[in-house]
Amino acid sequence: MKKTLYYMAFCLVAIAGSSCSKTDNYPAPSNTITGSTVDAGTGNTVQTEIGSRGTRVKLLETSYSSDPTPYYFQSMQDGTFNDTKIFAATYKVSVEGPFVPLVQTDNIGNVTSDQSQTITIKGTSTVTTLNFKVEPFLRVDWVGQPVFNADSTVTVQFKITRGTANANYQQDITNINLYVSNTKYDGDNNYDPRYSNLVSYSGTDGTSLIGQTITLTTTGGALPQQDVYFRIGARINARLDEYNYSTPVSIKYP
Repeated sequence: MKKTLYYMAFCLVAIAGSSCSKTDNYPAPSNTITGSTVDAGTGNTVQTEIGSRGTRVKLLETSYSSDPTPYYFQSMQDGTFNDTKIFAATYKVSVEGPFVPLVQTDNIGNVTSDQSQTITIKGTSTVTTLNFKVEPFLRVDWVGQPVFNADSTVTVQFKITRGTANANYQQDITNINLYVSNTKYDGDNNYDPRYSNLVSYSGTDGTSLIGQTITLTTTGGALPQQDVYFRIGARINARLDEYNYSTPVSIKYP
């Protein structure tokens, strides 16, 4: 009886070991998709923030399914993107962020406009470059350089303009924020609340500032004696958490 039990146990272990030892014969993904999201009106890349509320690249693998599960990867802060772990396949690719959607649908879900790009990647270690032209909700541009004041606060000036003539994305401005950080990765998800100046608007108050030179000053008194980065973020009332941004700028403590 013992011999029988030992034999059965040995067989189970052998079977388990055999199943566990099987490996995936598919090679690891080694292809690259790289590129940028570009403002169609200026040719500049669309500034974004790091993380889930920033610009993201959307891939639909259409090689085997007409209704694939989306795969996403995040853009870098400067509007460029790069993913080096892409499988060989056919993809429908688009970008999503604080700009007029490349793929638009009507009230019942029918696609009315589609500016995504379809690519076929073959082999391994290939590089596919994609550039998407978009219309940002807002453009945020510096006017001059940040200025240190006598009390060691900093004052900045900038302008906000519309980035699209599409009436569906010309809602009122709800927020204009001056972000302060000790790194260049400023944004609504990364700032020092002691010195950042966050301003909310109701109605058309924020919208009335479009095209004007806007002045904001850091809060909280004297800035720390270290390199400091500044960035402006603004958003419209489109039921989104996505901000349009200026480039980050830095000045040294005098």
